[in-house]
Amino acid sequence: MTLPASFSPVPRAARLFLSLGGLLGLLSVAGGALAAHLPDAMFAAPSGRVLAREAVEMGMWHAPALLAVGTLLCVRGRRVPLLLAGAAFALGVVLFGGAVGWTGVTGRHLGPVAPSGGSLLMLGWLLMLVDGVRR
Repeated sequence: MTLPASFSPVPRAARLFLSLGGLLGLLSVAGGALAAHLPDAMFAAPSGRVLAREAVEMGMWHAPALLAVGTLLCVRGRRVPLLLAGAAFALGVVLFGGAVGWTGVTGRHLGPVAPSGGSLLMLGWLLMLVDGVRR
């Protein structure tokens, strides 16, 4: 039996999280280069470069987490805790990293955006724990 050219054994959600993990890794490396090489005048906050690096670091830590979610979805199949963990990682890193990076570059704090993103990141890890215990 031959499979159609459009057939992919990798589930759609797994491909999404694997792609997001790769994109986040790429953006984190690019952001790290910018944080390292931009002139100090580009950072409005007194500790702007440190904040930018913090945002980049959070992205770099969660790129492999998204890759892990995608890989686990391939191995274990569609599981709600994994899907929710991946969504929490993706949205959480955008909110946390985006807000912290924004503060570093503009000097303006976005209120509860960064803590909300951080809470989503923690929720993602909790969901990974739940999925691991349930397995």
